[in-house]
Amino acid sequence: MGICFSIDDQRHLSVSDSTTKRKSAGSVGHESGATTAPLVSSSMNIKELRQSAGYSNVDIFTYEELRLATKHFRPDLILGEGGFGVVYKGVVDDSIRSGYKSIEVAIKVLNREGFQGDREWLAEVNYLGQFSHPNLVKLIGYCCEDEHRLLVYEYMASGSLEKHLFRRVGSTLTWSKRMKIALHAAKGLAFLHGAERPIIYRDFKTSNVLLDADFNAKLSDFGLAKDGPMGDQTHVSTRVMGTYGYAAPEYVMTGHLTARSDVYGFGVVLLEMLIGRRALDKSRPSREHNLVEWARPLLNHNKKVLKILDPKLAGQYSNRTALRVAHLAYQCLSQNPKGRPLMSQVVEILENFQSNAENAEDQMLQSGGTSITLYEVPKGSNDIPI
Repeated sequence: MGICFSIDDQRHLSVSDSTTKRKSAGSVGHESGATTAPLVSSSMNIKELRQSAGYSNVDIFTYEELRLATKHFRPDLILGEGGFGVVYKGVVDDSIRSGYKSIEVAIKVLNREGFQGDREWLAEVNYLGQFSHPNLVKLIGYCCEDEHRLLVYEYMASGSLEKHLFRRVGSTLTWSKRMKIALHAAKGLAFLHGAERPIIYRDFKTSNVLLDADFNAKLSDFGLAKDGPMGDQTHVSTRVMGTYGYAAPEYVMTGHLTARSDVYGFGVVLLEMLIGRRALDKSRPSREHNLVEWARPLLNHNKKVLKILDPKLAGQYSNRTALRVAHLAYQCLSQNPKGRPLMSQVVEILENFQSNAENAEDQMLQSGGTSITLYEVPKGSNDIPI
């Protein structure tokens, strides 16, 4: 029962298996084994889940309630569409459920013909049903009725990081907002990795980082999340899933999954925020198609890295801070998993950057708005200390 890899349009890896005959052009593979988790076992069927009320903070909705919340799934309320299905904006209030406080929600409808199915739906309910953290999107409820599978989340008013980072026209993300988003996303991953049974997110990318009205970032889409190694285990052996360009090389090659695989994905996104380019972009010259392959060798050289930073950020950062962030991305993208920092260490480093940025702003205000450069890059040095 072999697994073969192919590259679809140089953007996504896909895995085919003779037993599943399912193939996703937008992901790395499909896993035949169910995601395991403590609250919803892989053997629990949908009917049992529906009958259980093990999630004290998660509501169970009827299909009719969610149909009314989205005004009969009106097309102009569509927020987006992915491998799971279509996501609608909706409102749940007293007219839909008596006594319910009015709240804006995002309602994800499983496409029964799509690439993701009941296992991914169960994983979403399971992980977000048991965990609560400021940097994880809140699962408000779900619907499991007949063939219908829907998930109800808090509404994130500013959409995805991807939408803002790669917008061709209009407002752009400032340096301070990018660093804030990076810190929040790192905190979300660190929380998952630090759970009693570590959780590996497995699909960290810009489209899965959602932003609220104040640009606070939260991780969404837990369909590919998986329990991490425990005890003497060094890794979890699993079929390869994720998004090409973000998946760690050792995971793609061996199927050995660790928390450091998420660190690599975080490094890719941090690099995208620094340079303002997508992880994979065939519109670029051939040697620049893959952002990591092109940019990572430059990240440890002061003069070179400063030349490739997103020009939209000019004048918003000190060279010293930019080089430190670049070196952090360099470490996260190490080919050797053990050479990557833990997400808890990434959080600590980014918190120091944010503290320095806030101090710089304070000094600038005290000086009457005059720009202040806090640090100077040592001449002739290619070393970037953390």
